[in-house]
Amino acid sequence: MSAVRGVLDHLVVTADRLDAGVAKVEAATGMAMSGGGTHDVMGTHNRLLSLGMGEYLEVIAVDPDAAAPKRARWFDLDRQGAGAALSHWALRVDDLDRALREAPVGAGEIVALSRGPYQWRMAVPQDGRLPFDGLFPGLIEWDGPHPADEMPGSEARLVSLTLSHPDAEGLSQALSGLISDPRLRVICGPKSLTADVSVGAEIVRLT
Repeated sequence: MSAVRGVLDHLVVTADRLDAGVAKVEAATGMAMSGGGTHDVMGTHNRLLSLGMGEYLEVIAVDPDAAAPKRARWFDLDRQGAGAALSHWALRVDDLDRALREAPVGAGEIVALSRGPYQWRMAVPQDGRLPFDGLFPGLIEWDGPHPADEMPGSEARLVSLTLSHPDAEGLSQALSGLISDPRLRVICGPKSLTADVSVGAEIVRLT
């Protein structure tokens, strides 16, 4: 049986306040974020920026007006510190059940979600913490339209995504059966996530 092959779906900037995260991205890119909405199951809200066909950047934060969820929030938002940072990424797959069988322990359990016209299933760990200190991607399977197809046009495009982790070999092995993307780099070092994004002729770095 051939390996599951997913594709990069979106980058995730987590923030203590949605407006702070949006301001960080807009200041770095010079591009206005738009769209987004609320996720009642998780008690969060977001804004979005297109990165081209099938890809986008998301700023997400706890929604202060939402009821607290009955489970841990995704992307470790229950332990979000002050400010905003590029902290996670999501990998789109066609068969989430099979992808989870090939993923490391702790990659999550499937949660059905929706927001407006969008429906998807996503693997969310019970404690909200993805493997490899959050550098293993959130696995997602869309059912129907993809939000990137409906976003306003943007000049922003992902050039590279660098995952730095002390166990780079283990992380590389965990990803090897799930994605093959020349923009993705895994290096050994302190835990960090860095994206280089082109905006016209300029390259900006998001951390």
